[in-house]
Amino acid sequence: MMKESPFTDLPQNDVELTPDKVKDEKEGGPTFHCDLCDAEIVYTIAQAFLPGLSTACVDNTTGDVFQSPGSAAAEIRKEMVEYLMQRSETFVAESVVLDDGLEVQASDHPYDIIAYLIDEFATTKRNLFSRVSEWLLSDKREDKIDDFSQEIEINGFWSIDKREAIVQTLLKNVDLKNEFHCDMKFYSADELAQHVPTCKYRSMTCQNEGCYAKYSISQMENHDSVCPYKMIPCEQKCSASVMRRDMDRHCITVCPLKLVNCPFYSVGCKSAIPQCKIEEHRSSDFHSHLLYILQGIHKEASVEVLRKRVEQLLQELLERRVARDNAKATP
Repeated sequence: MMKESPFTDLPQNDVELTPDKVKDEKEGGPTFHCDLCDAEIVYTIAQAFLPGLSTACVDNTTGDVFQSPGSAAAEIRKEMVEYLMQRSETFVAESVVLDDGLEVQASDHPYDIIAYLIDEFATTKRNLFSRVSEWLLSDKREDKIDDFSQEIEINGFWSIDKREAIVQTLLKNVDLKNEFHCDMKFYSADELAQHVPTCKYRSMTCQNEGCYAKYSISQMENHDSVCPYKMIPCEQKCSASVMRRDMDRHCITVCPLKLVNCPFYSVGCKSAIPQCKIEEHRSSDFHSHLLYILQGIHKEASVEVLRKRVEQLLQELLERRVARDNAKATP
C-alpha cells in the first residue's frame, strides 16, 4: 500500500494576498505612482518565499499530532505576508554584532534585507520540538523542509505572479537607495500612461532562443553580456557561432581551430597546432620530424651526423619522385 504523503492536506487554491497600495501623498501632491520594479530582483526575491514558508510550517508543526505543515500553510502564509509588510515599512539598516563584539553595518541590498526578514519570521514560528529537531536531526529536518517546499510549488499553492506582487511592495519599502524600483509620481493617469512605455524598469523577456529570463530593460545589456543562450562568435576565431554556454565544449571538441598535439609528439615535436592545419604543419616541418625519428633510432649519433643523414634521405626522396614523374610522362 502506498504511503500517504504528509502534505496531502495542503490547500489546493492560491488565495489572493494583495498588499495595500502605497499611500497617496498629501492632498495637492502627485498621487499616481509608477509601480514598475527591477524584474530580475523581484523574481529572485519571490523565489525565496517558498523555502521561508516551508521552514516556518515545518518548524511550527513539528511534534504536533493534530497539525501537519500542509494544514498550517494557509494561516502561516498570511502571517508571513503581514509580518514582512510591517517589518519592511519600519526597517532601517541594522547593525550586526559579531562574536568578537565588533559591530558591522548590515547589507542594504533589498534581497539581503528581505531574506533576513523571511528568516526572522521563520524563527518566530519554531516550537520546542523543532528546536530539538534542528539540534539532533538537522539533516532530516532539512530534507523535510525541502520536500515541503517542492510540494508547495508543485501544488500551485502560492503562484509566482502573486509572490511577485507582494515583493514589489516590499521592494519599495526596503530599496533605500532607489536602485531597483521607479519612484516617479505624476499628477494624472495620462502622465503616468505616457511614462510607463519609456520607464527603465519596464519588463522584457530575453529574445535568445531557449532563454526565458525576465529583466528590466535597463538591465538588457548586462544580461546580454552573460546570457548562456546568446549566439556568439567562436572564441578561437573559427567561422562558427556558438551558444555561450556551449563555447567551452565547442572549443575542445569540434572546433577546427582547437589546438592538438603534433602527430610526431611522441618522438619529440612538442608543437601545438590548430586541428585544421595538421597537414600543413606535417609538410612544412617534415625535415624536423625526420630528424626526431632518426634521433630516436640512432641515440648514439651526433645531431650533425643525423642532419646530414636527413639531407641525404630528402635528396633520395626527391630523386625518386623526379624519376617517377618522368616515367609517367614517357609514352
